[in-house]
Amino acid sequence: MASQGTTHVILSEAKNLVGLPTRSANKILRSSQQNSDSLRMTFGTTPHSHADVERYDVVIIGAGAAGLMCAIEAGRRGRRVLVLEHANKAGKKILISGGGRCNFTNLYATPDSYQSQNEAFCVSALTRYTPQEFIGLVEKHRIAYHEKKLGQLFCDGSAAEIVRMLLDEAAAVKATVRLQCKVSTIRRANGFLIETDIGHFVVGSLVVATGGPSIPQMGATGFAYGIARQFGLNIVQTRPGLVPFTSSGRALEFCNRLAGVSIPCTASCNGASFTESLLFTHKGISGPAMLQVSSYWEKGEQVHIDLLPGFDLLAHLKEQQAFRPKAELQTILSALLPRSFVEAMGETSIPSRAMDQLSLKDLNAVARTLKDWSIPFNGTEGYRKAEVTVGGVDTTELSSKTMEAVKVPGLFFIGEAVDVTGPLGGYNFQWAWASGYCAGQYV
Repeated sequence: MASQGTTHVILSEAKNLVGLPTRSANKILRSSQQNSDSLRMTFGTTPHSHADVERYDVVIIGAGAAGLMCAIEAGRRGRRVLVLEHANKAGKKILISGGGRCNFTNLYATPDSYQSQNEAFCVSALTRYTPQEFIGLVEKHRIAYHEKKLGQLFCDGSAAEIVRMLLDEAAAVKATVRLQCKVSTIRRANGFLIETDIGHFVVGSLVVATGGPSIPQMGATGFAYGIARQFGLNIVQTRPGLVPFTSSGRALEFCNRLAGVSIPCTASCNGASFTESLLFTHKGISGPAMLQVSSYWEKGEQVHIDLLPGFDLLAHLKEQQAFRPKAELQTILSALLPRSFVEAMGETSIPSRAMDQLSLKDLNAVARTLKDWSIPFNGTEGYRKAEVTVGGVDTTELSSKTMEAVKVPGLFFIGEAVDVTGPLGGYNFQWAWASGYCAGQYV
């Protein structure tokens, strides 16, 4: 018979497993019951005593993409695994990703796609667990998917299918997932002693998979960085990534006037360039190209925007001047760009004159303006709207093969918590799967 405190934990799990397939929920609950019966908790004043501490081979903090993948792989090796999650559901970020359809990987996710202070760090994990590996798992569970564009793979149905798949796989290897659990203290004690509001746990391997502070409304915090600092690991300065830009003053008035207008472009900053589209908003500029380049931008820097990528605008203007000398410049440009944008630019840098009234110097100036356009940004919309966190646990502190802290044996960091960031389009999920997989082979 389980103690009252243990029964409360199991009932709490049962409440939060509503909506999962019965087979998955039952397996997770059976595992919890068995663990509770064999390792009953009776909290007292001596948390280090053998009687009141549950023992596992591996505890993973964070039931997100990386954490669940690590649990699955460790469980396959016969390790006794416990996953602790502070939220009321597993995989909450997975559930909201891709507009609820989860852009779960990218066909072109290779190591050179990622940014980090040590760009070679991600090579080992991403070459050992490729997008094709995860696609195989998806197909095993008969989850229908499609390529949207640029190698981005989405579920045909719901992101919940990916979460169910991961929980089913975790249940199959008898990994226990406990929700609504708050970790209060972690310390070294013949491995690690983890104190939480549902009990104390001693483990040989501790995996931190709590992500970064992006999307705090989903419960995201900088918890992983606190643990890293506690054990003497360095943190690469963090900032919001894949996030919309904000403007103020006249620049904001310009964006407000064009809110909702989208333009294909190439956006560049600090040596990184992305060709997709930008979108004017009531706060500034967003859209895929701008989200991508935001991960490379730092306050005070300029983003260079080519509004007609791959197009020789100066040659086109000269040609139009020869063949349509009486046509207005804005008419010519409105055939290439949204008229509302051309008209708004007409108030500052695009003259409203006939082509035969423009000198070669004028045409050069117009071409330069549109091929290397910029607008002042005063910041971004911050972690609240950021899809990822740039920076994190310094990769020089970790083994690229195992994700284990070099100076702290048994302590692992995976997923977004680490200083490895991918572009938009499923790349960051692939890093989560790959880093979780690799750690799972060694915990």
